Formats: sequence, C-alpha cells, structure tokens
Amino acid sequence: MLSVERGLLGGRRSRPGPGRPVQLPDAALVDPLAVGAVAVLVGLGLANLVALGDLSAVRHQLVVVVGGVVLFLVLRRWRTEGLRWLGWGCYLLSVLLLVAVDVGGLTVRGAQRWIAIGPLSMQPSELAKLGLLLVLAQVLGSDRSWPRRLATAVPVAALPVALILLQPDLSTALVLCAVVFTMLMLGRIPLTVLVSVLVATVLTLPFVVHLLHPYQQDRLNAFLSGSTGVDGPGWAIQQMHIALAWGGLTGGADHPLHDLVGLYLPDRHTDLAFASVVEQFGIVAGALAVLAAAVLVWRAVAASRRARTRPAALAAAGFAALVSVEVAISVACNLGLAPTAGVPFPLVSQGGTAAAVHIAALGLVLALGADGETHRLWNGRPDAARPRLLRTTAVTVTALLVGMVGFVWQLQSAQGSQLREAALDQMLRCTRVPAARGEITDRHGTPLALDVRRHRVAVVPALVRPTDVSSLAALTARPESGLRRLLRRDRASRDVTVASLPPAAGRRVREAALPGVFVVPDTRRRYPAGDVLGPVLGWTGVATPVEMERWPDLALGAIAGRAGLEQVYDPILRGTDGRQCVYVTPAGTPMAMGPYTPPRRGNTLRLTLDLGLQRELTRSLDAVLRSRPGQPLGDLGGAVLLDPRNGQVLATASRPSYDNRVFGPPVDNRALASVSRRAGSPMLDHVTQVAAPPGSTFKLVVAAASMRDGTVPPDRVLPGGGSWTLGDHSFGNWMSLPAQDLPNAISWSNNVYFYQLAWAMGPGPMISTARSLGVGRPTGVDLPGESAGYLGTPDSISRDGGTWYPGSTVILGIGQGYITVTPLQDALWTAGIATGAVVTPHLGLAYGEGPGRSALRWPRPRRLPYADRLGPVREGMALAATSGTASILTALPVRAGAKTGSAQDPSAPNGAPDSWFTAAAPLDRPRVVATSFVRGGGHGVSTSGAVVLPVLEYFFAHEEEILRTGPPARRRR
Repeated sequence: MLSVERGLLGGRRSRPGPGRPVQLPDAALVDPLAVGAVAVLVGLGLANLVALGDLSAVRHQLVVVVGGVVLFLVLRRWRTEGLRWLGWGCYLLSVLLLVAVDVGGLTVRGAQRWIAIGPLSMQPSELAKLGLLLVLAQVLGSDRSWPRRLATAVPVAALPVALILLQPDLSTALVLCAVVFTMLMLGRIPLTVLVSVLVATVLTLPFVVHLLHPYQQDRLNAFLSGSTGVDGPGWAIQQMHIALAWGGLTGGADHPLHDLVGLYLPDRHTDLAFASVVEQFGIVAGALAVLAAAVLVWRAVAASRRARTRPAALAAAGFAALVSVEVAISVACNLGLAPTAGVPFPLVSQGGTAAAVHIAALGLVLALGADGETHRLWNGRPDAARPRLLRTTAVTVTALLVGMVGFVWQLQSAQGSQLREAALDQMLRCTRVPAARGEITDRHGTPLALDVRRHRVAVVPALVRPTDVSSLAALTARPESGLRRLLRRDRASRDVTVASLPPAAGRRVREAALPGVFVVPDTRRRYPAGDVLGPVLGWTGVATPVEMERWPDLALGAIAGRAGLEQVYDPILRGTDGRQCVYVTPAGTPMAMGPYTPPRRGNTLRLTLDLGLQRELTRSLDAVLRSRPGQPLGDLGGAVLLDPRNGQVLATASRPSYDNRVFGPPVDNRALASVSRRAGSPMLDHVTQVAAPPGSTFKLVVAAASMRDGTVPPDRVLPGGGSWTLGDHSFGNWMSLPAQDLPNAISWSNNVYFYQLAWAMGPGPMISTARSLGVGRPTGVDLPGESAGYLGTPDSISRDGGTWYPGSTVILGIGQGYITVTPLQDALWTAGIATGAVVTPHLGLAYGEGPGRSALRWPRPRRLPYADRLGPVREGMALAATSGTASILTALPVRAGAKTGSAQDPSAPNGAPDSWFTAAAPLDRPRVVATSFVRGGGHGVSTSGAVVLPVLEYFFAHEEEILRTGPPARRRR
C-alpha cells in the first residue's frame, strides 16, 4: 500500500515491505515547520537573555541548545523497533538520578532538584518526563485489556512523581500528572473511569491544600484573593501584569527606564520568561512564541498520526501533550490566570536539561512519524488503534493559547496606562522636602514668626560621577577628600546632606546640574519678637504621636506646631511638602534621579495683635513686676487688650515668658532647662491658662445680676461701715465707707454694700449672670490649653462633698470663695457689661497673601437679654474712673469706666493679695477693654492699674494706626 501526503509532511515517502529496513532520505526526517518552530522559540529565549544583559546565561543556553541539536540529529534516525528499550532505559536512568538527587543533590533556593555530573549540572526530572512518556506509550499501547494496562501505568507513573515531590518540586509533579492523565485518555482508558478519577481528585483538593508548604499556600491564597501586595507572593502577579502592559505592541525597550522595569520581574529568565519576552519585544513576540508552540504541538500530532505502531503513536502524542501542558500552564501563570507554579515555557525559559530534552525528544518524534505510513491529518477515518481525541485536544489547546494572547491584548488596552504608571511608582523612593511654614504677622504685616530660608545640598552617592566630585566640592566649599569619603561611606543612601548654603550659593549648585545632586529648601523658624509673645506664638517641633493623631496627614518626622498659635493654626501654616524621588532597583540601589516636586509654602497668618501695642503692654507689665522698695512684688502677671466690638485681641502680655527659639529645632536643652527652673511658670500663658479669684472686679457681674434680678433697685442706699455681720460672723470692708447706692458702691468698691446685695439675691442670680458673661467656661479664644476657671454652685459643691455655707453666698458677692477666672475671662465680662454684648475673643484675623487673603470668621457678638438694664453698672464704672478707686484713668483723653480688685489667693508665694484692674474706654462707645492681673501684687490700682494706664494712653495716642490693618505707620512717642 502506498499513500502520499504533500504540504503537512513536507515530502513524499513509500512504506517498506514487511521485514525490510527503512531507507529514507535525510529530507524525509526533517520537518521544516517543526524545526522552524524550535528555532523561533530558542531564538526568543536567547533574545530575552541578551536583552536582560546576562551574557553568561546566553553562553550557557547556547551550549545546551547545541547539545540538544546533537541529540536531535542522533534520535532523528531512530526506528520504531528501538522505542521500547530507549523508553525503559530513559525511565530507569531518570529514576536512578532522581534517587541520587534526593540523597545528595544540589540545593538551590530551598529545593533539591539538581545533580552535578563533573563540571555540569542537570535536572533529572526533565529526563523523567521523556522516560515516563516513552514507557507509558509502551504500556498503554500494548494489546492487553484496559484494566491491566491501567494497573501497570499507575505505579510506573507514581514512582517518578513521588521522587519529584520529595525534592520538593510540586510544579513538575503536577505537569507529569496532567500528562499522565492525558496519556490515559489518549491510550483509550474508558472515559467513565477517567471522569471518576477526575471528580475524586477535585473533591480531595480542599484536603490536599493543607499538605502544601507555607509558600505554596501563600501563592494559592494570593491568586484566589487577587492580592498584589508588595509583602507577599501576590507581588509577582502585579509584576507580571506590569511586564505584559509595559511591552505594548512591539516592546518597551525605547523607554529610558526599561532595563530598570525588567529588574522588578522575578524569575524573568525562567518561570516568567514569557512575560519578560512580551515586556522586551511586545505582544507580537509573545504571539509568535505561542504560535511556534502551537506549530510544534500540531507537528507532533501529525507525527502521531503517521506513526507505524500504537506505542509510537502514543509517544508522539505524549510529546504533544507535554508541550501543550507546559505552554498552557506557563502562559496562564504568566498572565495571572493560574497560581504561580514555576512551570517554564519550553525552549524560551532558560533551562539546560529541559531545552536539551525537548529538542532531542522532537528528533525522536519526527523519526517515529517518518517511520510510519502517511495519513491525512483531518480527512482520515477514525482508527481504533490510534490515540483517542488527539486532534480535539490539540484544537482545544490551540484555542486556549489564542485566548490567552487575546487576554494580553485586553490587559494592555484596559489597564495599560494604569499598570505602566504603577511600574514607575514602585521604582520610586522619595525623600520628603519640607515646606516652609507661612509667616505669622501682626495686623499690619510685621513678621512675628517666619522661616529663614537656606538651601540644602544633598546627593545620591551612587549617581554622582567621580569626575564631578571636585566641582561639587568647589561649589559647596567642602574639602574634596572629605566629600569623597562621605560618598564612599554612604554609597547606598538616597539622600546625603552635603551642605547648607545661602540661597544664592544654593542656586549656583542647582544651575550646575550635576548628576545625582539636588538642592532643596532648608528653613529654620525665627521669632523676631523674642519672649514678648512666647506662650502666644508657641513653637514648632517634630510631630509627636499627639500631633500625628490630631493631623493624620502628617508625615513621619514632620515639623508641626506644638504650642500656641503655631499649634492651633498648623494646618494653615504648614504648607504642602514636596519630594525628591530616585529610581531604585528592587534591592533599593539608586539607578537614576526621579521627578522633583517643589514644596508649597504655607499660608501667612495675620493676627489681630499690634506689635507696637504688644511691646508697650509687655514693658508696662515688666516694669510693675520689678522689685520696688516698700511695695509687694508679684511673681507673675498677665494683661490683655481687646476690642469689645468684635473680640479682636489687640495685645496680650504674659510674664515671665520664654523665648521660642529655645525649642529649635534643634532644641537648646540647656536654655530649656533654665526656663523650666524659673519661678512664675514661664511656660504658661498667664492670660488664658492661669486662673485666680477675681476679687472686686467680679462686683461688676454681681451688679449686673442685681439689675437683671431687680431685687435691689440701683438707687437704693444700703448701710455702710467697716464690716457687715451675718449671724455670728463679720465680713470686713477694705475701709469704712458710708451708706451708698449701686453706682457709688462700684466706684468705691464697697464690700459691705455687695455683701448685702449678694445676700439679698442669693447665689442663683449671681451664678446665672456670671455664666451668661462667660464665667466658668472657656472663652473660645484660639489658643490651646485655655483654662475654664471655676464657678461653684450649691449643687456642684454638694456633689463634690463640700458645703455651701451662707457665707459662701456673701463672699461670692466680692469675687472670693468658689470662683477663679483668667484675665481674659475678666476682660470678657468687662466688655459684655460695657457694650451689652458678649464677643468671642480671638487672635486670628486672616490668612493668605494679597487679594487672595481670606478673613477668618468668628461668631457675631451675642446680645445680652438684660443689656438695656446695665446703665447703672456702667455709671458706677465711670465714677470709679473719675473719682473712685480707678481715678488714675482721668489722665486719659477719653471718658473711661473701670473696676479695681484685690483678692486673697493662697497660691501667691508672698502672701499678698492678687492685684486686678479692668477698664473700658471710651465708656459711651467702648473701643478697647484692658484687664491686668498680677499674682501677689497687692492693691489693684497701685499695681495692675499701673500696668493699664500707660498702655491705654499709648492706644489712644495711636488708635487710628493700631486699629487699621494696612502696613504700620511710623509712630513717635
């Protein structure tokens, strides 16, 4: 019988008669399509290694390919009759080598899969693939019944699979299991049996998972969860997708960072070679590799169809199955469609034993095909002796591979831009460039806190050219030898500071554009006013966990406001940090300079304060606190001036104070320790954070309560004297005074009058009125740590285990007992009584620069419901300022109202009473309220009054200049 086939076979051949040896020309033994497919796959593999720059791997792979070609030339003349002993010989040799590997093989990356033979090393599991295929072809191709063939095939396959699992090499074992199952199907084992085995295998998978090694379980979990985190096996999936997207249609080699991108793909020589090929040469190269593999599978199918015997046909079909399984699993893993299994792409992935075995096996398959008769690939009738479902399986695999190429195209189209961006982002390691803080100015723009700018010159040592070191040394005025030592010592660093230079010198370094050198702003906070505004402005420092919790967007190590206005307005002042980035390898080695994002300076904060008035208030308070013969010396004091119409704080002085510069950075530890040891709590703001009994200044609140309550008319004259007795206790007056009405009692601070007034009203009206004027709660001023003071009630005292005595009501009438207030609270009720409305005190006025400046919004003044009944109280304040205890204010050019106060304070170290003084002017339409407090200062007028008078004189002398918010005019005393 003679049959001829053209095209697929590539020649014509006659079948020999029985018993005669086959005599074939060399061309009949060489399939151009199959050999071309191998050449394409080998070429792509070598091109990938060359692109990766691994020349030693290229040389090794070339040697292996040449060895494989030699074996190909030997096996291409093999005949069917010798298939049995060749198969069993390969099988037994591979089993012996696998045992040798398990006993004393080479261990690489935790797996013992290689064995050394002289100077060479080989992987016996690859030889086991060929040996097992050939033996299974003999077993399944025999004429015995299927149960006997199955009973022989299973233990034959189990032995090498078990030995491979011991290495451990799960991926190769799974490939062999898939090939064995395919061989059983091709060898016509009943489908019902195979389906039953397949179902049983699927059902046992959940139990088998627990037998996997931890790293294998991690890979499986990463695949199932879709995780792409950098700290787990899912990271490899992300890198595969990046590589596939980066390659585009024809490869991403034209991008300057292409080589660096490739370094992030793990196992790019071996298991992920397909993704690497697409990255290097594009989807065209990936499709070419899949096409070549498909051609190789179909030529093996054609050889199986031509084979002379069933074992030969099964051997060729088994090779087609092996290549199909390896390519399908490898590509699926490279696409993230299957868990990363460590299955290389035949002939494309680097692998000595695998490449040689595949090329040699192709020679044997072509020889077996050439040794048989010709069959048409598609039109031949079914032959019960031939492998079953061979063409159907090949079609299915081909369609699957084409679908995978389509997946790559879809991935590039849908997620290409996103993945390419992720590729660049993952290579970036960025150094934060701190933004300069915005200035804090007074209401006229005079700086109170500002950043002094310098330029920090930094380098990435690995990127600095040796020839540029001398130029850099000259530009930064550093010794060249020391600079070279610094660069050698910190070679792996991405940010090494070389110098801190003035802006002009820094610009010269930047203009030199030296590779690996970058210049970024370097600022230091400066407070020109020194300790005049220490506790008010506060200070900055490295953010602590407290600041990190308050502002979660803070970077680790960032400078933040830690006290005062620096803390309250930190989000406005802080600005937006920039960054200098460097492209690095996966190991963190710098490779190229990345983008620079300049920082954005913070907003300027404009305050309500007037620096000239602030200095005047501070000088006045300092002068009073100095030791003077014959007068008590207070240890601390606080004074405040505010605009009662809107709550703007015009000046606020706290003494003793601290200079903000001690907090750096860096912190001046010696100076800070000295400040903390000083008496008078210099770290506190004595205007908002120190509360003490208000003494007689509280009589304004009691008088307002009387007008609100109406129990005692303001014109009723109450008895005077040197004391007032309730029961068996007498309450003294500061001097014996005649019977007086409310205005005169305020004017002369008549204790006896207010004892009687408080007793007549009871605690309720006094407490409720005090609360309406802000006593016993924070004022809402924009400073941190404000004290709420204290205002006790009969109920609260009882809850705390104390007793509210009748005398508690009486002494509350003169601002003693269960009450403490801050100077700011005292100023707040003074403003409320003088104007009839309560304001929210604040220091923040606006932020921003120029026309874009934004005003800070504050609550509108809250009108008191009893405001129209406060005339007699204001009349008393006016009398006090003209003819009463505060008559020193007659020196002012306007009519003022005031109240003095002295209060017993156990906390005063000198035992003297606290000194209070509060005033509003001009009284008919107040524009300023001034309140002063000196702990242990004695009588209000002689101490605190002496603080207020010169400051109010200064205010009215420069009122127009102070209250406007434009640039300051030049003032003369």
